[in-house]
Amino acid sequence: MTSEDALDVTVAAGLPAAAVTARLDSGDGGLSQAEAERRLSTVGPNSLRTHKARRLAVLVRQLRSPLLILLAVTAAASFFLGESSDALIIGVILTASVGLGFFNEYRAERAAEALHTQIRHRCLVRRDDRPRLVDVVTLVPGDVVVLRLGDVVPADLRLVSTAGLECEESVLTGESLPVAKTPEAVGPDPALAELSSCALMGTVVHAGSGTGVVVATGGRTEFGRIALQLGERHPETEFQIGLRDFSMLLVRVAAALTAAIFVINLVLHRPVLDALLFSLAIAVGISPQLLPAVVSTSLAAGTRRLAQHKVLVKRLVCIEDLGDVDLLFTDKTGTLTEGRISFVRSLGPDGRPADHVLELGLLCNEAVVDQPVDQPVDQPADQPADQPADQPAGHDGGPGRAASGNPLDVALWDAPAAASLRTGLARFRRLAVVPFDHERRAASVLVEDGEGRLVVTKGAPEAVLERCTAVTDEARAVLDAEFAAGNRVVAVATRRLSGAAALQTTLTPADERDLTFEGLLVFLDPPKAGASHALERLARLGVTVKVLTGDNPAVAAKLCADLGLPGGRVLTGRDVEAADDVQLAALIEQATVFARVSPEHKARIVRTQRRGGLDVAFLGDGVNDALALHAADVGISVEAATDVAKDAADVLLLEKKLDILADGVTQGRQIFANTMKYVLMGTSSNFGNMFSAAAASAFLPFLPMLPSQILLNNLLYDSSQLAIPTDHVDAEQLRRPSRWDVSLIRRFMLFFGPISSVFDFVTFGVMLGVFHAGPPLFRTGWFVESLATQVLVVFAIRTRRVPFLRSRPSLPLLLAALGVVTVGAVIPVTPLAPVLGFQPLPGPFFLALALMVVAYLALIELGKRRFYRAVPARLPGGRRSPAHRTHRRAHRFTTRAALTPGRTALRRLARR
Repeated sequence: MTSEDALDVTVAAGLPAAAVTARLDSGDGGLSQAEAERRLSTVGPNSLRTHKARRLAVLVRQLRSPLLILLAVTAAASFFLGESSDALIIGVILTASVGLGFFNEYRAERAAEALHTQIRHRCLVRRDDRPRLVDVVTLVPGDVVVLRLGDVVPADLRLVSTAGLECEESVLTGESLPVAKTPEAVGPDPALAELSSCALMGTVVHAGSGTGVVVATGGRTEFGRIALQLGERHPETEFQIGLRDFSMLLVRVAAALTAAIFVINLVLHRPVLDALLFSLAIAVGISPQLLPAVVSTSLAAGTRRLAQHKVLVKRLVCIEDLGDVDLLFTDKTGTLTEGRISFVRSLGPDGRPADHVLELGLLCNEAVVDQPVDQPVDQPADQPADQPADQPAGHDGGPGRAASGNPLDVALWDAPAAASLRTGLARFRRLAVVPFDHERRAASVLVEDGEGRLVVTKGAPEAVLERCTAVTDEARAVLDAEFAAGNRVVAVATRRLSGAAALQTTLTPADERDLTFEGLLVFLDPPKAGASHALERLARLGVTVKVLTGDNPAVAAKLCADLGLPGGRVLTGRDVEAADDVQLAALIEQATVFARVSPEHKARIVRTQRRGGLDVAFLGDGVNDALALHAADVGISVEAATDVAKDAADVLLLEKKLDILADGVTQGRQIFANTMKYVLMGTSSNFGNMFSAAAASAFLPFLPMLPSQILLNNLLYDSSQLAIPTDHVDAEQLRRPSRWDVSLIRRFMLFFGPISSVFDFVTFGVMLGVFHAGPPLFRTGWFVESLATQVLVVFAIRTRRVPFLRSRPSLPLLLAALGVVTVGAVIPVTPLAPVLGFQPLPGPFFLALALMVVAYLALIELGKRRFYRAVPARLPGGRRSPAHRTHRRAHRFTTRAALTPGRTALRRLARR
């Protein structure tokens, strides 16, 4: 086996860590960058799929309509039976229709591809004996990976060192409880759930930290095998379910009309082939053939606009979900505050400045420090084997800056006041560490100096103070004053070991007891400029904002009051625990701020609110936000978030600003509104026209329109509707979410369809009674009238206001509609007219046409006012499935579009 070959994780689990590292020709310092690049070219990227727009796949989707295939087969049969001209015309029109749909859907696929290249996932590795952040798809066997709280494990790893490491492996094993990890080898033939010496791709670091060497990547990992078996199909969203239900409605209507028309034509002794072609053309005419293209075009256009506003969605349909949001739960840091945490001061128990508290905070610090190459991070010779080698720098006097870690630890390490103290840390040796977790809300370190061994604990003041032997009233008053000022505060405490304990080299949470309170570390995270305006925008969009935070209640309440969020009760995690689901639902209605809540509390609050019938979004970027992100209808995170938060999110913000989120909600609602314009227009005009065709077939001695003419009419109509995504949306349509309601669409079709048919029958009377039309002239007149009425009705259907006077269409939509109507009127006088079965229309017909169009639009306007008096019912949400999390996590391990850099591709699409 060569050094770059993947090693089966079950084999690696039973071997000593040193043997695995040697077998992969690696070491504690990891691979060199040059060697990693060489191995990447040999073994390939650490990916499960390649996301690339494929022309053939898009074309197949366009061709898989059963009606379209049946029509093409029938046309081919008519060609061989002597009806070559009709068959050729039908073939050309079908080809043009498929090409139009292909062009727009492929363009949307390209938008999704460009979008995908923007979502990067990185992990911390050791290369050239120093920490580096690299893209997960560039990992290779032999890489040494550093795991920290909240990381999604980027490959199958054989663990080399751990410190209280636990991984949540439910994505692989279904086991909800986290699994403890150690570097010790396991027995032979272990089950997947027994690989305690390995961390597996796709699992999440629940607690602690560790280091491991990559043994397998991509599809050779355990997670990769499962994810690839699931395929690439994601669970459907509510929007997709609505589209499917609507399509099935029209399929049933088309089937009924097609069968009725075919039987009528057979009863009237018309040729079977002509009757079949005519019936199939009617079915194609009423089916929403271009609906996928219109939806894809709308979503792609929305994606480009959102990308310009620094919003990335993992899938195009997530834009629709974003527009459905009624209620937004958000964290505080970086959303309502600047997110640039800065260390302000260190205070003793009496409230006076105290540098020794800052020094203790630097000792108990989990930031990963980027050491210069000639100053590697050293591990003490007597450090226990189960403690991590990647300890924070500084204990040897290293001058490096923090490269990653908890924002508070990074701010503390890089603070100007800490610079003069870092060199003094060389007198301490770190022996053991208990990393921070959100249950203890504290971190501890065991260090040794000239006086012996010392436990240093740092964390949330409430958590630390309850572990202290005595805290004075003066100290509590100092803490309360800092909270009242809106500052973030971390408490520091110590315990000097004596007696037999003075020789201990390990540390556990049980050692965080009998502490002496040393003081406070105070940090500043001021309110974000523009946050108040963004909250006002969301309120105008009908989105209620509530804050979920692990911070102190007084700090969170003051911030919200400063930003103008509506007042209400401030609930704590204890309030959430004390309430049952019914009581909690009532409390949520009363509260705006939820403080000192755990990850489980956040997820429970989100789930409870969803059961109330609202669509809930959650915005968070930390490890403690992952459960709530998964529980929400729409999970929203930021590009700089922790791995586990980005993994759980549907939407990523390139900047953590609520204004950007408001843009996303607006775009989602605009896209839904414009899509519904096409749906409602298609159901009213198409259904009316096809009903008219069925009725005309019963009393006319000839076909009211040739199959090729029906298909041409449909092609021209659909072409005009591709401009709908550019249309303006009325303000009242953006004030609240809209929902799919197939019963509403059905009522709309049955209400407005007959109005369309009335004017078709008027046209029949004009052509037969006034112009004494034969078959060619009759068909020409109805072709022009039906095209004009069903295209121009968009101006009435697109708004609930008075069109043009109080709601103006976009210029592209106006030009497209008028252009298609003009083309339809001109075709009968072109050289193509005889081929298509048309003949020139008399001049007076156009006067009659103008009167009919005006009367039609006026009647539609009157009917619209009556119809919309009834408010459509809301549909409940609920789009999660057991495979949802696995699919989203697999998305992380996907190679980018080949050759085209992401931002370049996105800019190109944004210009189109």
